[in-house]
Amino acid sequence: MQKKLIKVNTSDNVAVALVNLKAGDVVSFEGNDIAIISDVKSKHKIALETFESGDRIIMYGVLVGTANQTIEKGDVLTIDNVKHQSDKVFGKTESFHWTAPNVDKWKDKTFMGYHRPDGQVGTENVWLFFPLVFCENRNIEILKEVFEKELLKQKVNPHQMLLRSLVSGEEETEVASTTPDVFDNIEVKFITHPGGCGGIRQDSESLARLLAGYVNNPNVAGATVLSLGCQNLQISIFKEALNNVNPNLDKPILIFEQQQMGTVDEMLSAIIKESFEAIKKANNIKRQPAPLSKLRVGLECGGSDGFSGISANPTLGAVSDMLAALNGTAILSEFPELCGVEQELVNRCVEDEKGEKFLKLMNAFEKSVIDAGSGFDMNPSPGNIKDGLITDAMKSAGAAKKGGTSPVQDVLDYGEYVTKPGLNLLCTPGNDVESTTAMVGSGANVVLFTTGLGTPTGNPIAPIIKVSSNTELAKKMPDIIDIETGAVIRGEKTIEEMADDMLGFIIEVASGNIKTKARLLNQNDFIPWRRGVSL
Repeated sequence: MQKKLIKVNTSDNVAVALVNLKAGDVVSFEGNDIAIISDVKSKHKIALETFESGDRIIMYGVLVGTANQTIEKGDVLTIDNVKHQSDKVFGKTESFHWTAPNVDKWKDKTFMGYHRPDGQVGTENVWLFFPLVFCENRNIEILKEVFEKELLKQKVNPHQMLLRSLVSGEEETEVASTTPDVFDNIEVKFITHPGGCGGIRQDSESLARLLAGYVNNPNVAGATVLSLGCQNLQISIFKEALNNVNPNLDKPILIFEQQQMGTVDEMLSAIIKESFEAIKKANNIKRQPAPLSKLRVGLECGGSDGFSGISANPTLGAVSDMLAALNGTAILSEFPELCGVEQELVNRCVEDEKGEKFLKLMNAFEKSVIDAGSGFDMNPSPGNIKDGLITDAMKSAGAAKKGGTSPVQDVLDYGEYVTKPGLNLLCTPGNDVESTTAMVGSGANVVLFTTGLGTPTGNPIAPIIKVSSNTELAKKMPDIIDIETGAVIRGEKTIEEMADDMLGFIIEVASGNIKTKARLLNQNDFIPWRRGVSL
C-alpha cells in the first residue's frame, strides 16, 4: 500500500502529503490515526499537532514558519495560516564531524574530458563569442548567424516549416542536409547581455569578473571578445579580471574594438578570418581520461515543488557528498534559499572565517532586499506556493538539501572562482538563470538542476542536467528532463541508489556520450546579476 504521508525529520511537527487527501479521510501515521480536516493536495503539508498563533512550525528539523492563527491537527498549512519565520544565527555553535560515504566503487572511474594547460578539465570544448558591452550585441548576433550557418549542420525549425506551409497553403517538407559539420570536436557558442555600460561602475567590474570566469572555465578552449571602446567595461578592466582569476591563463583570446577598426564590415571580416583560424586549432584538442576529482558540479533548483526537498534535492546532496569524498567539487548557490539553514552551514564551515564571510554576505544581501521594500519572505514564486512551498524558510530548507552533509570548504562572493575541492557556497540570487550563470562563471563544468514544475534552462558552455522531483513531470515534459527521481517518492529506490544512478549519468554527460536535453534544445541562457536586488 502506498504511503500517504511522510515526515522528513524526526523532530518535524508537520508531514507532507504524498497523495491527494480528502476532508474526512483518516490516515494512519506513526501509530496514530489522523483525521484530515480539509482537502489536501499532494506535496502540501498537514499539521501533526494543534498549533496556536505564534507556535513554531518545524520541517527538515528547522524552523520554517509560525502559525498566525489556530491550526487544528490534520489541517492543511497555507499562506493564510502560516507566516515565514527563521531562526537567527550569530556564529558557530558546535563542532562538526562528517562521515564520508563509501566511494570505493568510484575511485578508479574516469570521464573523458578536455585537459587544459592549467590542470583543469572540461566536459565540453567551446569557442565562445561575447561582447564587453550591450552595444556589440547586434554584431554578436550577426556572427552567430554566419558561423552557425556555415559551421553547423542546420536543420529547419519544424515551427518554421509549419508557418511556411500555412503561408503557401501547401504541405512543406524539409530537404535533409547531407553536409557534415565543418568541425567535429568543438562547439561555437555566443553570449549577449544588457551590461557593460550605463549602470554603476561596480556592475561593469562585476560583469568583467563573470566573463573572465567564463573564459577561464575548463569547458572553454578560447574566446572572441567584442568591445565598442567608450564603455564602462574597458578592455583593460576585462584583462585585469582575467589576470586575477588566472595569472597563467594559456588560452587564445581575440579582442576587437569597433571604434579602432573602422566600418562594421571591416571589423566583422577581420573577426571571422581570425576566429576561424583559432577555432580550427582548438578543434584539434581531443578528449582524454580524467579522474572524477576534476568534476566541478553546480547544484541548482528551479520551478521547485513540494517533493523537490524530499526526492531530487537530497539526491543531489548525496552526489555532492560522493564528489567531496572523491576530492571533486560541488557548488551550492542561491543565498536567499539558504535563509533558515544558516546555522547548520556555519557549523559545517571548516574555518571560522568562512562562516563569518557567509553570514556577512547573507546579511548584506538581505539588507539590500529589505532596503528595496521587499524581503527574503517574498522569494517563493506563485508556482512554488501552489505546489506546497508556502514560506521562504520551508523552500530554503528543502533547497539546502542539494548541498548534502559534507564540510563547507570555502565561501565565495559572486564572481569569485572555485579553488578548493569539496563543497563551496557561492553568493548568488535564487533566480534560476542568474544563479546557473554565476556557478559556471565560478568554474562549474557540469550543473545538476532539479525541478518539480519544469523549466528549460540551459547554459552556453556547461551541460545542464535537468532532474525532476516526480515522475508525472518527466512524462509530461520529456523533452526537458534528463533524470527523474519519482522512484524515491514511491519508495522504490533509496536516495543512495538514485545518487549512484545520477553519478553514472554525470560521467556519461561529462564524457560527451550523452547530450543533455537543454543542449539538444540549444537552450543557451546567460543572465549576469546586477548587484542590486534580484531574488
